[in-house]
Amino acid sequence: MSSISTPRHEPIPIGEIAEPPFARLPDPSTLFATRAERFRSLADGHQLAPYLNFLAALSMAQHEVQQGLPVPDMPTPEARARASELGMPPLDRGKFTTEPAFDETLDGLFARAASIEMPDAARVALQRAGAADGGKRAAMVRAVLDDAIPVEALADHLFVAAALQVHFVRQAAMLDAKSLKEVGDGACPSCGGAPVSSLVVGWAGAHNSRYCVCSLCATQWNYVRIKCTLCGSTKGISYHHVEHDKTVRAETCDTCHGYVKIMQQIQNPALDPVADDVASLALDLLVRDLGYRRGAVNPFMLGY
Repeated sequence: MSSISTPRHEPIPIGEIAEPPFARLPDPSTLFATRAERFRSLADGHQLAPYLNFLAALSMAQHEVQQGLPVPDMPTPEARARASELGMPPLDRGKFTTEPAFDETLDGLFARAASIEMPDAARVALQRAGAADGGKRAAMVRAVLDDAIPVEALADHLFVAAALQVHFVRQAAMLDAKSLKEVGDGACPSCGGAPVSSLVVGWAGAHNSRYCVCSLCATQWNYVRIKCTLCGSTKGISYHHVEHDKTVRAETCDTCHGYVKIMQQIQNPALDPVADDVASLALDLLVRDLGYRRGAVNPFMLGY
């Protein structure tokens, strides 16, 4: 299998775009269940089938753990207004501390994950994470939010990252999408998180528009095409895909030498920004060999 590069200039039917909304908030009641189904579908006949099936079960645990959780704490209206004035996201991941809703999410996810089929090493990691004291848990949470997970503890942090996704998705769903503003290239307007990938969508009112998807809270924000989602450069942008699959491509930038995947959801509505990122690992390996670094964040692809 080889990498195929496509020209930077893509046909964009401007006439079909009618001022797409800047942000689209996640729906926690369906997000993880839909993702679980996508993981299961991708696993069929895939070289990574055991891992994709594991992630399908974990995504379903993320869906189920929400039942009965308390409402998460939210920033005060004054804090949100101040963040908006300063061009900052309303959910400050840098100042996040555990609170009852997150503690219940984490404990509940640990409990549900225990019934998932997984390798012995992963089960030991789950048990180790579940047995961690308060200080250790807080350190793991901070490592995930700072994108600074130690290589020797990748598996332990995967479960903590999954719980954080649930918590921040629930928080983001309670925001006012119309109040969100751009906070910088490669930064989610809800929580400041990095993108996991971007989607070219086919929604009414946003047909053929590109949206970045937050790796933490799943907020989607409109971002112009043929522009690096990491550094904002419009120079030296190229697209690469593996043979026979143009729906998932790597958008590479010769300015920052990074890349983030762009998925043609307009052609295949089933594409999921997280699940299809994992399933297209072969594309990461090929683009890495071309000298580009992965700029996206996906807790299920830690180490790649």
